[in-house]
Amino acid sequence: MEKDLRVKSKVISDGGPTRVPNRAMLRAVGFKDEDFKKPMIGVASTWSEVTPCNIHIDELARLAKQGAAEAGGAPLIFNTITVSDGISMGTEGMRYSLPSRDLIADSIETVVEGESLDGFVAIGGCDKNIPGCLIAQARINLPSVFVYGGTIAPGKLNGGDIDVVSAFEGVGQHNAGNLDDESLYKIECHACPGAGSCGGMYTANTMASAAEALGMSLPYTSSNPAVSSAKKEDCLKAGQAVYRLLELGITPKDILTKKAFENAITVVMALGGSTNATLHLMAIATTAGVDLTLDDFNRIQKKVPHIADMRPSGRYVMQDLYEAGGVPAVMKRLLEAGLLHGDCLTVTGKTIAENLAEVEDLKEGQKVIYPIDQPLRKDGPLVVLKGNLAPSGAVAKVNGLKVTKMTGPAKVFDDEPSATEAILKGEIKPGDVLVIRFEGPKGGPGMPEMLSISAILVGKGLGESVALLTDGRFSGGSHGLVIGHIAPEAQAGGPIAFLQTGDIVSIDAEEQIINMHVSDEEIARRRENWIAPPLHPNGTLGKYARLVSCSSKGAVTDLFEGEAVLHTVKR
Repeated sequence: MEKDLRVKSKVISDGGPTRVPNRAMLRAVGFKDEDFKKPMIGVASTWSEVTPCNIHIDELARLAKQGAAEAGGAPLIFNTITVSDGISMGTEGMRYSLPSRDLIADSIETVVEGESLDGFVAIGGCDKNIPGCLIAQARINLPSVFVYGGTIAPGKLNGGDIDVVSAFEGVGQHNAGNLDDESLYKIECHACPGAGSCGGMYTANTMASAAEALGMSLPYTSSNPAVSSAKKEDCLKAGQAVYRLLELGITPKDILTKKAFENAITVVMALGGSTNATLHLMAIATTAGVDLTLDDFNRIQKKVPHIADMRPSGRYVMQDLYEAGGVPAVMKRLLEAGLLHGDCLTVTGKTIAENLAEVEDLKEGQKVIYPIDQPLRKDGPLVVLKGNLAPSGAVAKVNGLKVTKMTGPAKVFDDEPSATEAILKGEIKPGDVLVIRFEGPKGGPGMPEMLSISAILVGKGLGESVALLTDGRFSGGSHGLVIGHIAPEAQAGGPIAFLQTGDIVSIDAEEQIINMHVSDEEIARRRENWIAPPLHPNGTLGKYARLVSCSSKGAVTDLFEGEAVLHTVKR
């Protein structure tokens, strides 16, 4: 007897006379008698015209639908949202970026569960799409596959490659007098040539690579470019793969094990990925019921070499890695070195090792990926620091840095705009420790990224002579001596709330220490009469501020640990 793959939809299709109205609605969108005998497969599309990362996903969603139909399913496309980090960066709109991750997860859950779908494909592009889709897949735990919309091609200017980070850094170069108006305008016009997510090993490409390492994407999906026949094939195959997962009875929680997350962290470290991977992987793990902490990142960081010469600190972009052999070829090299768990299950129905046995090696002569025994750095570039300024941890990205330690006076600001103004006015000098606080998950709210300000520092030549610290986040495109995710955040009464301009701060990324030279007694005195600022009053950000957890736990919105911060309190 053939297996009935209608895990949930049979409540409608086999519901008898009482479900006539339900089926009538589906007939209006194209269902025929035979479709009610098939599993209903959703295609969660993040298509949008608000960003190049997602502008092409409508076509990709239709291909995934075609693949699911050809396999034997009854597919339906639905949409969710996206916020463009690159466009919102440096504006109040950036506060909505991280919350959009959880809104995406909530909206996919709402449609899949509300419509009684049996499985789904999720297609994402911009940074928060990827973890948002993966959180939804872990939460719903129905057969599902994630497809990355793909990387943008590099922009071309004066015979070289540029990208959106070139534009952000151009602002600092222009302010320093090293770039004229016409040259800056040319960068603006050439940095982003078409569809696809930002090209370096920034957050989107980092999380796409992590999704593949987790086993939730088909091989090569993370590195196949947005505008390519390979990307179209990814989506067609993903629709077919979901049907196969239904046949095999494989769900995300069969795939998302502790070993799978260790594989993802390993790939992120080897590629020199974004600090945001710490937040997102912990959030996905929390939903999947896997105990993942910053200590796991620290443990893996010590044994995994950094082998990818990729932007923002290196030379190459994801398009170059694709041409060199792609993420699977890098994973094959890591597996051969004993750095990956080969026995982890994937959405192909096979293990990581079985998938990689079919993968070709990196191309002869490629320059993007270094040998394991001749790395750019002997250990991973994402470093967790702790100390009396960040008792619950902070995250730094140290690849490409010549300076990994600094002691200097703090220049403290309670928001990004005032700090940016100080830099542009020349008030921040070499040796300063620039601190921006009340930008954490609750305090921001939304833990905004600060690519604009970090890029201005780099553009002005201060990228390694000024340390930049925050309880907010940094883009995957940020580089320099930048340390984010300081926890507990200022809004929650973390020590960063009591730091004052002129206090001496020490950072040592190699020893993984971050301290302020203020005694425990003085910190306690400053805390005594401190009152937390009011939380954002209402709307999406108000709800987020009241629900979101500490960044050291992934900034998730379903732990409900925030009862004590619902009201402004004296501490």
